[in-house]
Parts: sequence; C-alpha cells; structure tokens
Amino acid sequence: MYRQAAQQAEQVIRVHDPVAAGRRTALRAAAIQALVAVVLALGLLAQGPRAALAAGIGGLALALGNALAAWMALGGIVPARVAFGRLLLGAMAKWGIALVALTAALAVWRLPPLPLLAGMAVGLLAYLLALNAPSWGVIERRNRNRKG
Repeated sequence: MYRQAAQQAEQVIRVHDPVAAGRRTALRAAAIQALVAVVLALGLLAQGPRAALAAGIGGLALALGNALAAWMALGGIVPARVAFGRLLLGAMAKWGIALVALTAALAVWRLPPLPLLAGMAVGLLAYLLALNAPSWGVIERRNRNRKG
C-alpha cells in the first residue's frame, strides 16, 4: 500500500510542463544575453564611455525585449489562437523596444552607431546560443532518473 502511494507521488513529481520549461529557458537566455551585453560594454570602455554606453544600450534593450517577449508569449497554457496571438504580440513588443532604443540612442543621445549595432548583434548571437545550449541541471536530473 505504502509503495503504491510512493510510486503515485513520484509520478506526480515527474509531470512535464513544457510552457514553464520554455519560459525558464527563455528567461535564462535573456539573462545570459544581458550579461554578455554588460561584458561587451565593459570591454568597449577602453574606447570611451559613449561607446561603452552605446554597446550596453544595444545589448540590454534586446535582453529586455526578449524577457518581455518570453513573459508575454509563455504566460501559461491557453488555446492555440491565444498562444499564437501572445507570440506575435511578444515579438512585436521585443522589436518595438529594440527600435525605440535604437532611435533614442542615435537620434536623441547621439551615441556612436557601430558600438550600438555591435551590442545588438552580440546580444542576438548570445541569445541564440543560450537558447540552444543544454541545460545541465535538466540533463543531470534525467540521467539520475534513468539510473534509479
């Protein structure tokens, strides 16, 4: 009797929620993207504070946009039409934030364009790599479950 209850409890723990997993992955990738943008900005500090600020704004704007898109698109389990609408709205918000940051940095603050675009490019690359990188904690849990 006790063993059957323990097996049922273990089965409940093993429930997979792909929406929550996707949200965690996207938010982790946005955090890595922000970290890479800060490292790039610190590296460009040698060229001057305006270049570092431009690179930081470019990378952090995309990190903020990706975090917002993940929060909007992966809010929970909903019907397909609502999920698709959230996905489109999140993508528009992400690129809207990027466009506003690009416009403000170039037109209002008159920051140098090359470091700004470099921050955006490095941020995009870091986000793509972070999304496709394996999650070591998940792999370790899967291997542990296979052994036992």
